[in-house]
Amino acid sequence: MKSFVFHGPGQSAWEEVPDPGLKDPTDAVVRVDAVTICRTDLHILKGDVPEAPSGTVLGHEAVGVPESFETCTRMVRPGGRVANGGVHGKPATLHLEDLWIKNVTITTGLVDTSSTPTLLRMAASGRVPTAPLVTHTFPLDRMEEAYEVFAAADTGALKVVLGEQRHGELAVPAA
Repeated sequence: MKSFVFHGPGQSAWEEVPDPGLKDPTDAVVRVDAVTICRTDLHILKGDVPEAPSGTVLGHEAVGVPESFETCTRMVRPGGRVANGGVHGKPATLHLEDLWIKNVTITTGLVDTSSTPTLLRMAASGRVPTAPLVTHTFPLDRMEEAYEVFAAADTGALKVVLGEQRHGELAVPAA
């Protein structure tokens, strides 16, 4: 599969990387439909994050599918933990009837999700226009260009999406 890979300050490339696999019994491989660029990625690219070694795959804000979360809750062992980073655009079922006996911990993070349901309802009803938030959309094979646009001060990039064009977004034309 292709990924945008950090190789050191100012050194990155769109390149082939091995498909993900399971290493530990608690691992899960999650299908990702789209990713966005995060400002943290720009700090990594500049070399400001020494914890990010050469070979780090960027684009860590991922959009998965609700089935991925549900699969993780079915697989978690008794006393285990399911960490849900980010938000869901669609409902994900939490089967408490199966989980209560396992004594699991489910955490969420990265964003304050307390207002997410309200914001999603407002966006779906048109009360909050989402199209202006996504200023640039690129196909995945133009990830390197997308990072350049996101990092440049003069592009006006607010949120760059890589993947399928959705929600009235304007795609950036090929160079």
